[in-house]
Amino acid sequence: MSSNTNNIDWSFYKKNGFTPLVNVSGTMTSIGASIMIDDAQSAMRLISPYFIKMHELQSSASKVISELTGSEAGFITASAGAGITLSIAAAMTGKNPGLIEKLPYSDGLKTEVVVQSGHLCNYGGSVDQAIRLSGAKTISFGQSTQVQDHQLYDAINENTVAGLYVVSHHVVEYGQMSFDSFCKVCHEKGVVVIVDAASEYDLKTFINKGADIVIYSSHKFLGGPTAGIVAGSSDLIQASYMQNIGIGRVMKVGKESIFGAIAALHAWKVRDHDAIRNSETNALKLWQKIASSFEGVQADIVDDSTHNPLSRLKISINKELFNSSAASVARALSQCEIPIIVRDHEIELGYFYLDPCNLANGHAEIVSSSLQNVLKSALKKPLSEVDLDKHRNSSIQGYIDWK
Repeated sequence: MSSNTNNIDWSFYKKNGFTPLVNVSGTMTSIGASIMIDDAQSAMRLISPYFIKMHELQSSASKVISELTGSEAGFITASAGAGITLSIAAAMTGKNPGLIEKLPYSDGLKTEVVVQSGHLCNYGGSVDQAIRLSGAKTISFGQSTQVQDHQLYDAINENTVAGLYVVSHHVVEYGQMSFDSFCKVCHEKGVVVIVDAASEYDLKTFINKGADIVIYSSHKFLGGPTAGIVAGSSDLIQASYMQNIGIGRVMKVGKESIFGAIAALHAWKVRDHDAIRNSETNALKLWQKIASSFEGVQADIVDDSTHNPLSRLKISINKELFNSSAASVARALSQCEIPIIVRDHEIELGYFYLDPCNLANGHAEIVSSSLQNVLKSALKKPLSEVDLDKHRNSSIQGYIDWK
């Protein structure tokens, strides 16, 4: 987190044979999501030597989850993705152990989950697959860029078990059904509403507005260990937790991660969010001053698309004026002595972002120096072009090439 005051020990990378990097991409699982806060690290070390009754530990987690989200109950699971699967399974089986043990075999159960087409995104995994892992079936409605209420009414039938609403920078950002409308229609039809809010700061809005289950990530903005936080109505939460005797067993979470997530939640209550925002803003202004000094490079501070209290620097590059593309600049930054990993999900559109939410001491200055050096170098000699089709396939290629 940008609130982390520890200096990075760069020798760690060399000692362990890893590539050093500075993360200005955001809370991305592919590079470790976030810097774990001290409280969470201490909690994980503290509990590790002890045996503990896991139900008691999860009950302790439930209390703090309820306090922070306004839910009736909650528990910790392996990840936010696991939370989606377990929540949908719970909507299908309720608290019936026999049905829970049969999943993903789901004959005779309500199995259809309605989701807006524009919400069926890839977050590193597929939303559709997270649904199907439970034994349920995805029913998309609307078009990717336009959804209307009648389409949800038409999609719901006697086999509909839940509606999933995804809040993410990965989803389509316009023409989508608002959460209020989605929740109203689903509840009018007696359908459980589940919200994937993995990367959201606001822990209360969706419960307050009527969501039955909301899922958050422990290891993103909270700065906890890798884990998912599932909050909601007591019956559905118990049914979700009970999935651990079935499909949830392969998604189990250790005592260290549960206790670390509890510590991260406690720390969230007292964190100085205004001070963090000010620090992030200072970094953005530093980078903006450098980038905007180059002809053909536009640098704009823009707000987060899902309304988190976070801004990013959007760097747009006019290749005709600058002689190098945004994609080639982003790649050059990733090839610096200390690689700078930018947010490049929309790179084919001619821009990338610098996200300040994961800066440790000295990171902002490393980014500014590298950015200036790369842009200066590109002025002297145009950077080699990037194969955008190859870039588009790069995430799967990493798995294919892994040994």
